[in-house]
Amino acid sequence: MSHFWKPGTEKPRMVDDEEGGVLFLSTAASSSSSSGFGYGSMEKQRQRLPVYKYRTAILYLVETHATSVIVGETVSGKTTQIPQYLKEAGWADGGRVIACTQPRRLAVQSVAARVAEEMGVKLGEEVGYTIRFEDLTNTNTTMIKFLTDGVLLREMMDDPLLTKYSVIMVDEAHERSISTDILLGLLKKIQRRRPELRLIISSATIEAKSMSAFFQASKRRRGLEGEELRPRMEPAILSVEGRGFNVQIHFAEEPVSDYVQGVVSTVLSIHNQEPMGDILVFLTGQDDIDTAVKLLNEEAQSNGKKSSGLIVLPLYSGLSRAEQELIFTPTPRGKRKVVISTNIAETSLTLEGIVYVVDSGFSKQRFYNPISDIENLVVAPISKASARQRAGRAGRVRPGKCYRYLSSRQYFTLLCFSFAVRNS
Repeated sequence: MSHFWKPGTEKPRMVDDEEGGVLFLSTAASSSSSSGFGYGSMEKQRQRLPVYKYRTAILYLVETHATSVIVGETVSGKTTQIPQYLKEAGWADGGRVIACTQPRRLAVQSVAARVAEEMGVKLGEEVGYTIRFEDLTNTNTTMIKFLTDGVLLREMMDDPLLTKYSVIMVDEAHERSISTDILLGLLKKIQRRRPELRLIISSATIEAKSMSAFFQASKRRRGLEGEELRPRMEPAILSVEGRGFNVQIHFAEEPVSDYVQGVVSTVLSIHNQEPMGDILVFLTGQDDIDTAVKLLNEEAQSNGKKSSGLIVLPLYSGLSRAEQELIFTPTPRGKRKVVISTNIAETSLTLEGIVYVVDSGFSKQRFYNPISDIENLVVAPISKASARQRAGRAGRVRPGKCYRYLSSRQYFTLLCFSFAVRNS
């Protein structure tokens, strides 16, 4: 018998956290390492994830609250595990579907493939995904569906109340794109017409109290004898710790005018001086990435054996699917993989061998120009949340290092300014 809580059965005992607002399960079932799904290596890997011991608590909150805000740190396993917990608990029974949104197409594809692998099913059947120009789902069999925010918005045109979904999980909500903001506002309205719809808002760096206040309802409907007929409209907040290793942060001694050439030099220094481990570089766009790849390949050819062990791979949305999947291939023994990426690699993608992160401190962001009435992509400083996400990529497999190509003073000043502008 499985140890998670199914809807309709006796609820587990909950206790209030000392800090208030965060609920934790108080039951022996939550700490049990046994499972009803066998003892294979995949199931053991799932049980080692930090989110596993919160499985019953998560299902209880989803059953009793219309909206749940889950703050799950990097490497907690929330993205891949929570949809599976919901499916196991019966939220996909009777033809219903569990939806999980991601801000980027590559994240949708990679997470869906991972979940299908863990469940032992063919991708496109019980687990599927939908992105622009590609729909890998089956109307009759798909129970867990991964999709981008924009695709879910388009589905609202045909089905305004999203009637086929029982639970919608908005993952990486901290990125706050226009699609994400519009989606959250519409989902709040849908809940008024469909109180049985459950929402899960998750992120590693989201402001949980602000998000909870947004979904806060002023009234609660009760039955004749005081029993609630519907789930509580007050959002619940749950915090899940991560499993990352320590990451040393290094700043540039002084500001650098050409950060592309700077990160190339840093990659070569890491390769020549640091122990083995893959490198993840964050740049702003395709032009910068292509330039960095060209410079690194030229250095590898000119230096001969000194840089011959580098495998340089680009990563941005314009690449073909086959080229994007190269970053997930295991690094050959004696080689060092260098992935040069846009902010597409900040969240949801798990690159197992990354030990070093080189962060330019910038990204291309959408800004609206009220004079021209046009939205433009502008190179701008990243936010504090993005900086933490990028550094966290280095601490997944062992203690790592993050090299930020800004001085400490410039870094904190620019990030504070960026955060104020993006949230104004």
